Amino acid sequence: MDPAEVLTLARVSLIREGSMILNRITWRVRSGERWVVLGPNGSGKTTLCQVITLYQHPSDGTVTVLGARLGQTDVRSLRLRIGVTSSALSAMISPKLTAEQVVVSGRHAALAHWWHRYDDGDWKQARSCLQRVECLPQANQRFGTLSSGERQRVLLARALMCNPDLLVLDEPNAGLDLPGRERLVQSLANLADSPSAPPLILVSHHVDEIPQGFTHALLLVSGEVAAAGPIERVLTSSHLSDCFGLSLDIEHRGGRWRAWATTTSKPL
Repeated sequence: MDPAEVLTLARVSLIREGSMILNRITWRVRSGERWVVLGPNGSGKTTLCQVITLYQHPSDGTVTVLGARLGQTDVRSLRLRIGVTSSALSAMISPKLTAEQVVVSGRHAALAHWWHRYDDGDWKQARSCLQRVECLPQANQRFGTLSSGERQRVLLARALMCNPDLLVLDEPNAGLDLPGRERLVQSLANLADSPSAPPLILVSHHVDEIPQGFTHALLLVSGEVAAAGPIERVLTSSHLSDCFGLSLDIEHRGGRWRAWATTTSKPL
């Protein structure tokens, strides 16, 4: 494995209840890269996330994460090196915890802070992570009282708490209103711009949710890779139209992407 590679999937397939969910996926993510994974509903994006975060084993093929091959390593210790956020995770967090307690629990990839011991350095780092996503003023607020956007940014801070070597974000914008989405997109853009940030993988349905600074894209259709590579080469009208089954135009302006159906007016 190339030392710069943090993730390698080789001909990975996953069959569930007789249905092919992922079909011979080959993909490499290298140090310094920021990837967005796009595809329509049912294309296998969340299942792909579960494979690369070591919560699903493929039916065929090999998965190598941070130099360790799935099936030949202790996934419990390896998961501690992977930061993960998702809407599903938000629903698993106790609403009674404060934002600071939610973040510090990420040190051990736990769902609550009382299962482990934390020292002053851990609490200081938790507040630093909250500051990084502009949620430090909410540190002592209960998780359940935060807005949807604030909860997702707190979960991003939690994912950063373990100083991850890989960060995987599964549709963090799901259900957010426009202000919440834009604040989260800006937090991710700030993270992507940081030289110390780990490689990032963002899963989304929408090109307008891609933060500035993302370098690569993978298009997934019916469990297969339709296109993958540098983002400017992948996000074309032709590729997106084939991916979503709709004639689309796309533009890249001011660091952000926009797409629209060719039968409708161009967005403002």
